[in-house]
Amino acid sequence: MSQAGLKKAAVFCILRCNDKFLLLQRANEPNKGKFVPVGGKIDPFESPYNAVIRETMEETGILLPTAKFCGMLTETSPGSYNWVSFIYVADIAFIPAPSCDEGELFWVNEGDLKDLYTPDTDWFIYQYVRDGKPFAFSANYDAHMNLLAMEDEIEGIKLIG
Repeated sequence: MSQAGLKKAAVFCILRCNDKFLLLQRANEPNKGKFVPVGGKIDPFESPYNAVIRETMEETGILLPTAKFCGMLTETSPGSYNWVSFIYVADIAFIPAPSCDEGELFWVNEGDLKDLYTPDTDWFIYQYVRDGKPFAFSANYDAHMNLLAMEDEIEGIKLIG
């Protein structure tokens, strides 16, 4: 059986302190140079919740006492970029941005998120998280990783395309 197109599972944690977000400017592909929440692949036999706690600790040194599930993002392309991501949010106390071997961490004001260099899907995620609104987003890309369409499957509305 071919592995092409199979979805990989990942988690992301939006770390928030009041109106600031601790985001990672990625040093590697995918999304090199873009600002993203911390996270990564779910290990075999690991739940998404345990993965988000582990990935946050690995990337920031922060041991989360809890994280709240917010929604899912399914990304589909004709290439190797095919993911199902479980998105969480955790409210934390302010600390200086720790070092990270995945890139550089920065505190970003909520008001600056719209103009930040992020994946095209993320602005919608931040809005839904801010509003406390659950989501199941489906994003479709072309072969060059251009976002063609994005849908909110819970509301049944097109957000892009």
